[in-house]
Amino acid sequence: MATYGDVARAAGFPGAARQVAWALHNAKGGIPWHRVLGAGGNIRLPGQAGLEQRLRLQAEGVAFRGSRVDMRRHAFDFNARPKRTNKP
Repeated sequence: MATYGDVARAAGFPGAARQVAWALHNAKGGIPWHRVLGAGGNIRLPGQAGLEQRLRLQAEGVAFRGSRVDMRRHAFDFNARPKRTNKP
């Protein structure tokens, strides 16, 4: 999980959370849009889209605290170093 702001900062555009939301909305297939949330793990999509997002996340085993995703458990760490693989 990540917030729109987290994705914007990781892409080098701090403060561009709205542009991340716009890009996800206009993307064509294959992007896990449901894993990007508002600040604090809040689902920002209205109506059916918000319900679909919650159901997708719950199906993946994501824990909620009330109406918000438990970001302490599920937040992606953009600063973590990738694990090395031993490829010949």
